[in-house]
Amino acid sequence: MTKRLAEVAKKAGVSEATVSRVLNGRSGVSEATRTSVLTALDVLGYERPTKLRGERARLVGLVLPELQNPIFPALAEVVTSSLAQRGFTPALCARTIGGVPESDYVEMLLDHQVSGVIFAGGSYALADASHEHYLRLTERGLPVVLVNAGVDELGFPRVSTDDAVAVEQAYGHLRSLGHERIGMVLGPEGHIPSRRKLVAMIQASGAEAEVERSSFSMEGARVAATKLVERGVTGIICASDVLALGAIRAARRLGRAVPADVSVVGFDDSAFMTCTDPPLTTVRQPIETMGQAAVDLLVSQIDEAREFSDELLFEPELVVRGSTGPARR
Repeated sequence: MTKRLAEVAKKAGVSEATVSRVLNGRSGVSEATRTSVLTALDVLGYERPTKLRGERARLVGLVLPELQNPIFPALAEVVTSSLAQRGFTPALCARTIGGVPESDYVEMLLDHQVSGVIFAGGSYALADASHEHYLRLTERGLPVVLVNAGVDELGFPRVSTDDAVAVEQAYGHLRSLGHERIGMVLGPEGHIPSRRKLVAMIQASGAEAEVERSSFSMEGARVAATKLVERGVTGIICASDVLALGAIRAARRLGRAVPADVSVVGFDDSAFMTCTDPPLTTVRQPIETMGQAAVDLLVSQIDEAREFSDELLFEPELVVRGSTGPARR
């Protein structure tokens, strides 16, 4: 018991005596301090006293697909900071290959009586993936927000980058440089944001797009981009910065220079894209604005019991650097 008091006190930043007062339901403790102690108890995995178990913790899950792509740590930084400012404790769940699946994280978060969940890059964005664990959240009436496009039937509010505008910006940039054969490296067939980008590309070009599919890995993108370059494509639009780096590698392995022979545009503007060789031209997602909007939507559902099912679209920004240049005459 003494060890538990000490750990909870340290986590909550209060004295052991204050923790004892909260656990025994005594007066003389502010609501903010009481909430902090109960949240610390939940985070550390200790059971609440029986009389306090009916109260939901001010704990919010943030579920990410990975941390290797710099865009996800950037989003996590914005969301966790914004949640803390609103009096919530973030619980970060990042998936890894062969690690804990998203459905298991959902069960864990439900066991910890979280107040809500924010997902980014989850299986909600894949049309052919299982979505049963999301239905569990709906059954519980738990507030949920998705970052970027997902399958429509889930009915959760979404905070998304406008994929159509992103493609229009990238395609218009490459056309202005004289590129006529423009292709795309996109995610898997069932990936909803990639589907949106493809539709936008067809509308912008007025023709069938030259597309290769890839997993969201640099090696997968290298294989996909190799096929495009061998077919004579001189401008490549990619669904992420990681895919764009794979496309640059593909061009170089084929003896092509970037951007002299092949121009490449990424998507995200994740960290260190100014440090690549050449610095990457990319379409920047407004991650800070989107992260704060996701938290605002979630908190509105939690504190005000407001229901949302709409999608908020945020306009991206083309950032021109050294990976694009004029097409060869």
